[in-house]
Amino acid sequence: MDYSFILKNISKHIQLHQEETDYFLSLLKYKELKRKDFLLKQGQAVKTINYINTGALKAYYLDPESNENIIMLAIDDWWVTDMYSYVMGEHAMLYISAIEDTSIFQLSKDDLEILFLKVPKFERFFRILMQNAYIREQLRVIQNLSMPAEERYLNFLKKYPLLVQRISQKQIASYLGVSPEFLSAVRKRIRGN
Repeated sequence: MDYSFILKNISKHIQLHQEETDYFLSLLKYKELKRKDFLLKQGQAVKTINYINTGALKAYYLDPESNENIIMLAIDDWWVTDMYSYVMGEHAMLYISAIEDTSIFQLSKDDLEILFLKVPKFERFFRILMQNAYIREQLRVIQNLSMPAEERYLNFLKKYPLLVQRISQKQIASYLGVSPEFLSAVRKRIRGN
């Protein structure tokens, strides 16, 4: 099993001794998802936080007309879960499914709590992850409320160049909160400039 990516991810914020590394790795569960497989469905118990080793996932909810509304896109080296449900112990509000074949490492909520006690520096690591996620979502809400769709699309292209190449225009439109047709018109206008 190759743990190099997840260990590099962790080393961005904390440094581990070998025994701490070994303990952390002993808690991880490896899982593979095929394209379109579900990691989580609305209404299920949310038991894990997931590190994407390779691949891409989308987190979304279905509106009353069963339209997919993507709230998060995640690729290699990102963490993903239904955070509200994970933290609050509620059933999932979201669906999380694979956009492409994906491999993940899972950490259960119970094991995470034990990890915090045995290796307290992981509290710092996950606090930093949560702060960064909160900032990202706050900025996204402000942009959605204050920027025209074309500007939001340009920001998306600039911020996530690797993601753009791996997901469909329909998924980008859902993430930006516009129709695929509207996004197509925006893209034509941008190319025309």
